[in-house]
Amino acid sequence: MTWADVVTNAPGQAAQRKAASGGPATEAALDERKGERTRRRILAAARRKFAEVGYERATIRAIATEADVDKSSVIQYFGCKQDLFREAVQWQIPHDRLTTNDPDHTAENRLRGMLGTWAADPDSPMAVLLRTSMTSDEAAELLRRHVTAEVTDHIAATIDAPDARLRAALFSAIMMGIATQRFLLHMPDLAEADVEDIVRIAAPLLRSLVAPDA
Repeated sequence: MTWADVVTNAPGQAAQRKAASGGPATEAALDERKGERTRRRILAAARRKFAEVGYERATIRAIATEADVDKSSVIQYFGCKQDLFREAVQWQIPHDRLTTNDPDHTAENRLRGMLGTWAADPDSPMAVLLRTSMTSDEAAELLRRHVTAEVTDHIAATIDAPDARLRAALFSAIMMGIATQRFLLHMPDLAEADVEDIVRIAAPLLRSLVAPDA
């Protein structure tokens, strides 16, 4: 179970059907597909560059070079560096896929999902946002708002306890702490630990925070 969500691109499928018919529709569909590929390439390059040098030092020109496109293309698709950064580090947790009727399973799913996502892609939007937040006030503020909305608000709404928001915040802190020490700081005991051992020890603690009476 990972946090990567599969989204069906209906407009893209429609464009492919138009392309098959030939004529002007074919050219429009091909341009749309090429534009989307360029856009994804710029986003991937931006994440690599932001992760490498941080938000402040990354430039539109450097990102364009990394993506092998003109600087004007980056501006055309994203406008300014701030808007590009916000889109490059946007991430969403598929809560519905991770949540079950069993709080133990739910806590384990969330932990495995977080560990799996970071392990699979060290330049994932979540990883890049956390890394850049250590050196950029703007990135730190974006991280605070995003974690509050995407994690704390959602999890707090599922906790039946008077201190639900504090419990949700502690849940988030533990998850982000594990990710930071394992994947960014490479603290040896945690970085070298087997995923199953981390889950075995940490999942019950996470469950106790979100389902204290279970």
